Amino acid sequence: SCSAMSCRLLTLCQYETNKLVRINSVRLGSLKWTLNVVILMFICIMMLWNKQYQELDPVVSSVTAKLKGVALTQVPGLGDVVWDVVDYSGPAQEKNSFFVVTNVIITKNQKQGKCGLRTSCFCIPGVQTGACVKFDVRRKTCEVSAWCPVETRSNPPRPALLAAAAENFTVLIKNNIRFPAFNYVRRNILPQMNDAYLRGCHRGDDALCPIFRLGDIVHQAREDFAVLAVEGGVIGIQINWDCNLDRLMERCLPKYSFRRLDEKESNRTLYPGLNFRFARYHSENGVEMRTLYKAFGIRFDVMVFGKAGKFSFIQLVVYIGSTLSYYALVSDSLR
Repeated sequence: SCSAMSCRLLTLCQYETNKLVRINSVRLGSLKWTLNVVILMFICIMMLWNKQYQELDPVVSSVTAKLKGVALTQVPGLGDVVWDVVDYSGPAQEKNSFFVVTNVIITKNQKQGKCGLRTSCFCIPGVQTGACVKFDVRRKTCEVSAWCPVETRSNPPRPALLAAAAENFTVLIKNNIRFPAFNYVRRNILPQMNDAYLRGCHRGDDALCPIFRLGDIVHQAREDFAVLAVEGGVIGIQINWDCNLDRLMERCLPKYSFRRLDEKESNRTLYPGLNFRFARYHSENGVEMRTLYKAFGIRFDVMVFGKAGKFSFIQLVVYIGSTLSYYALVSDSLR
């Protein structure tokens, strides 16, 4: 016998084991080992399929783009205008993107002075002079100190002025990547791509060709170039690098995909499209003048994703150990 306290202490020191019953049965034994083999085969297949034996490293990337093409357009009030890369590529854009002008509203021969603001007369001092002046036969408007005449307030031309030409512009995308953990460097212009190849390659025949026709990019993003060109928008060019750096299965090639990134429904978003303003200055009789351009266009954002994998003995051991531990726990629970 023991006291109440000592009995509790002895209870804490007890150790229990499961009772095993051994059954001699060919049918049950065969079923057991068949299930074990199936489970182990599944584990091995999933390990190979998901490359759980590899160490992974995310991509580090840089992108440059080179546009090519010339457009001849008939601009109201200016006549025939030739647009080259300098004209239609717009201002310097953010990293990994380029811009193409597809439509434009032009206000000619502006000079600094006083003119009507094209609004009803509710005039306050400041840039507005406070005066209400005659705008046309029926209307009066606030007078302002500004570049006069003020910017044209009309909808962009339909069809877009540069749409037909811009659709055939091409862009060479140069993408350099690196996987620091493996000291592996590559680019989308592969070693076998020489000058002759780049002059003649076409993405319809070669999915690795780094030269893209703008119309094809927009079409593969499931958009109509002529419609998109009127007010502009944003198209994403996605480059995915999924690289296997093991010697026997080495493969590291880019895959391209395209999608529209901005909201395209004008009735569902405020200020749809994409535009910016720039001016070209000149002097007449000693007076500084300018031509103001409100340019609509398409911005192409190049986004690079990817990872590289390479055999790692440590990763293999960790995967096997963790998998077998789960397998052992399941086996014990079924006993």
